[in-house]
Amino acid sequence: MAQYTPQELAARLKEGLLSFPVTPFDADLSVDEAALREHVSWQSGHDVAGLFAAGGTGEGFSLTGEEHAQVVRAAVESSRPEVPVLGSAGGSTRQAIAQAQASEAAGAEGILLLPPYLTECDQQGLLEHASAIIGSTRTAAIVYNRANAIYSAETVAELARRHENFIGFKDAIGDIEHLAKVYARNGDRMFYLGGLPTAETFALPLLQLGMSTYSSAMFNFVPEFALDFYRDVRNQDRDAVTEKLNRFVLPYLEIRDRGKGFGVSIVKAGIRAIGRHAGVVRPPLHDLTEQDQADLAALIEQAGIRPAAPASIA
Repeated sequence: MAQYTPQELAARLKEGLLSFPVTPFDADLSVDEAALREHVSWQSGHDVAGLFAAGGTGEGFSLTGEEHAQVVRAAVESSRPEVPVLGSAGGSTRQAIAQAQASEAAGAEGILLLPPYLTECDQQGLLEHASAIIGSTRTAAIVYNRANAIYSAETVAELARRHENFIGFKDAIGDIEHLAKVYARNGDRMFYLGGLPTAETFALPLLQLGMSTYSSAMFNFVPEFALDFYRDVRNQDRDAVTEKLNRFVLPYLEIRDRGKGFGVSIVKAGIRAIGRHAGVVRPPLHDLTEQDQADLAALIEQAGIRPAAPASIA
């Protein structure tokens, strides 16, 4: 059962760093549950505000319904009790409802609502899709503003009016005018988090738009660096943020941008680079080349951000 009310969860999540654990796979591309549990246990041992299982970085798009439930349950059971775990809900409306309810049954504190499986939709259709899913669970819900799911300020307000458990707005577009409208219309009714790829790049300017937190993919393999970066952002220490951008984040982006889908692949490569295990990515993604992997490992060493006492599992 959930330990946090939706409002308690919002208060916690908005004041700390968030992350999406990868989903480890075996050589035959089945879910490596032992590795997943070890990874979530390690991640939750750091001062992270919350973890999102089976999300984008967790390759939730590649999971079957049974695997999705397995991943969320394993994450919930492996996380330190104080660190809440949220699941994801995506695909068709009925598929997303099933995932939301499976996440609740697994003990997750809430869901991240991913874009619907449609090429395009208007605000009325998006509103009813999201409302049906949010209304299907008693736990907290956060909408993900990206792709074909661009929520207007009015749609966000209507979801907030209908559903007390609707607590958050995550953005992966970076449209400043749109974000200003959403925040101005909805204010403190919910919290706002950044979800652009490698969110550290945008974290400081988006803080001024009300986004007090963001999801850090690199927390998966350099958690201390990610937490230090977040503290610098919240302290609005521009010099410290700029130094970390130049030392690691921007060179990291250069490697990430060498291939499509590397936003996920490079995270698993980072885990390998520090001596931990997460397996390969599932198609249609593909892993980094040997040279890319070597360049990332060298960058981590040069930046001096290898985690303390890394462990590995066979």
